[in-house]
Amino acid sequence: MFTISFSQVESSKTPLMHIEREVAMRPEFLQRSQKLLYKVENVRLDGDAFYNEPYVTCDLHVTADLVVPSSRSLEPVTYHEDFRFSENYSEDAVSKEELEASETPIVQIEDDQIDLQTAIEDNLLLHIPTTILTPEEEDQDIYPEGNGWAVISEAEFDEGKKNQVNPAFAKLRELLDQKDNQQDRD
Repeated sequence: MFTISFSQVESSKTPLMHIEREVAMRPEFLQRSQKLLYKVENVRLDGDAFYNEPYVTCDLHVTADLVVPSSRSLEPVTYHEDFRFSENYSEDAVSKEELEASETPIVQIEDDQIDLQTAIEDNLLLHIPTTILTPEEEDQDIYPEGNGWAVISEAEFDEGKKNQVNPAFAKLRELLDQKDNQQDRD
């Protein structure tokens, strides 16, 4: 568990506390994220913490190598994350108005400990793109299929919709064709 002390940052003689380190992921994080993430390696944190009354603000840069499921096939995809995030930490309860007015998230801490471990883990998950594909799926536009079903692209769906006959009109067409055939016989 990776934490820093609120009071230590608050009383520091230097304006910035620089943080630079490798971060190991906890087993409980890997357990809770098992459907979103297959593997996490080389998690690196680089950033600063400073006292910005009444908060300690952390401005952090995180890089990590992930293996995540493809959003189409669930096949493993290697993905490199590289992102920044900032959070304010408060020892006091934070009002709803304060939370809504602040552009930077505010997290209430307990026992003088700022839990950077959870912040890093949560942000790793938040920064995984919603659409991520294997190289083959991207290059060849491959979609999964099974027994009697197939995933199709939006363009294929739209094209199929254009060519689809409305069942009510199909029935009317049948009746008109029958009437034409009846008239031809007469």
